[in-house]
Amino acid sequence: MSQNTASTTAQSPAPGSSAAPTPPKRTSGAAALWRRILPKSYLILVLVAIIIIGYYVSADFLTVRNAENVIAAASIVAVLAVGQFFVILTGGIDLSVGSILAMSTVIVALTLQTGMSAGLSIAFTLLCCALAGLVNGLLVVWLRIPPFIATLAMMSAVKGFSYIIQSTSLIQILDKSFIEVFATGTILGMKTPVAIFLLVMVVAALVAKFTTFGRSLYAIGGNPEAARLSGLPVARNLIITYTMSGFLAGLAGLIAAAQLRQGSSLIGVGYELDAIAAVVVGGASLMGGKGDPISAVIGVFVLATIINIMNLVGISSEPQLVIKGAVIVIAVFLSSAGGVQRISGFFAKRFGHGRPAFS
Repeated sequence: MSQNTASTTAQSPAPGSSAAPTPPKRTSGAAALWRRILPKSYLILVLVAIIIIGYYVSADFLTVRNAENVIAAASIVAVLAVGQFFVILTGGIDLSVGSILAMSTVIVALTLQTGMSAGLSIAFTLLCCALAGLVNGLLVVWLRIPPFIATLAMMSAVKGFSYIIQSTSLIQILDKSFIEVFATGTILGMKTPVAIFLLVMVVAALVAKFTTFGRSLYAIGGNPEAARLSGLPVARNLIITYTMSGFLAGLAGLIAAAQLRQGSSLIGVGYELDAIAAVVVGGASLMGGKGDPISAVIGVFVLATIINIMNLVGISSEPQLVIKGAVIVIAVFLSSAGGVQRISGFFAKRFGHGRPAFS
């Protein structure tokens, strides 16, 4: 047998066997790198791009004072967004967090005014806010009221309760120890609001990533019936999640009260929408089962930076709402509608041999 014949015989498939499948073409190095990085880092890229734009449109943007203002304002929404993230992760929503935040400022201001120590006042306020979140969870789990309706009702009830107990237009906070803990103090060289939201973010990320409770929330958001049939304590975890959201809304309220040095039932107006928007901008799906707390916090800073730039260049509030709405729509496209994968596939097709665009 000649060498050519032997080679042909060796390469031919055996009788009755199918030919070996052709290995798929590998994406070129640049395209593969693009597709691997973009879904994970587009938020950072967006934030960096916004910061560069801010630098060019306003000389006051990259100043220490302006940065402190942005971070101080964002710290409140960041704490709210972490609690809202866990609720949205389960496929729910919490519209009451803004009202609970306002109630937190009123309760802490009233208790401090009566002479209660700062420590007891803080503990009592957080307990009240956690109880409000617990009621939300019970309405959703026991009465099976849709989260949108249950938390909308709680938003109205808490807002009315705060207004009743407030009795005056606003309540001044003069307790220096409380103000230092939540506004003017420092921890490891950081202002306390920054340290608080960073701690909340890190703890939340660890819980979501490495605990059974956190992983179960992803399962509940992905398919609650499958999670129940697999033996997960769906009802208990949902109640804990809404309670945690109320607690963090109360914590955000303490930061707001210390920064404004007053308590008022009107402080929390619109905060619930800001928290939801930040979570969505951070890549979480409103259908549940997707996202992470760190991205939610980055989403807070994306929105806060955009608003800050618009304020610096003198854009009035009405156009700001339009721009903010457009940002939310784009964020939903990128997260829930598969926009990142579509864009990455598009560039992979143009600059490499990746899968077709919009696949």
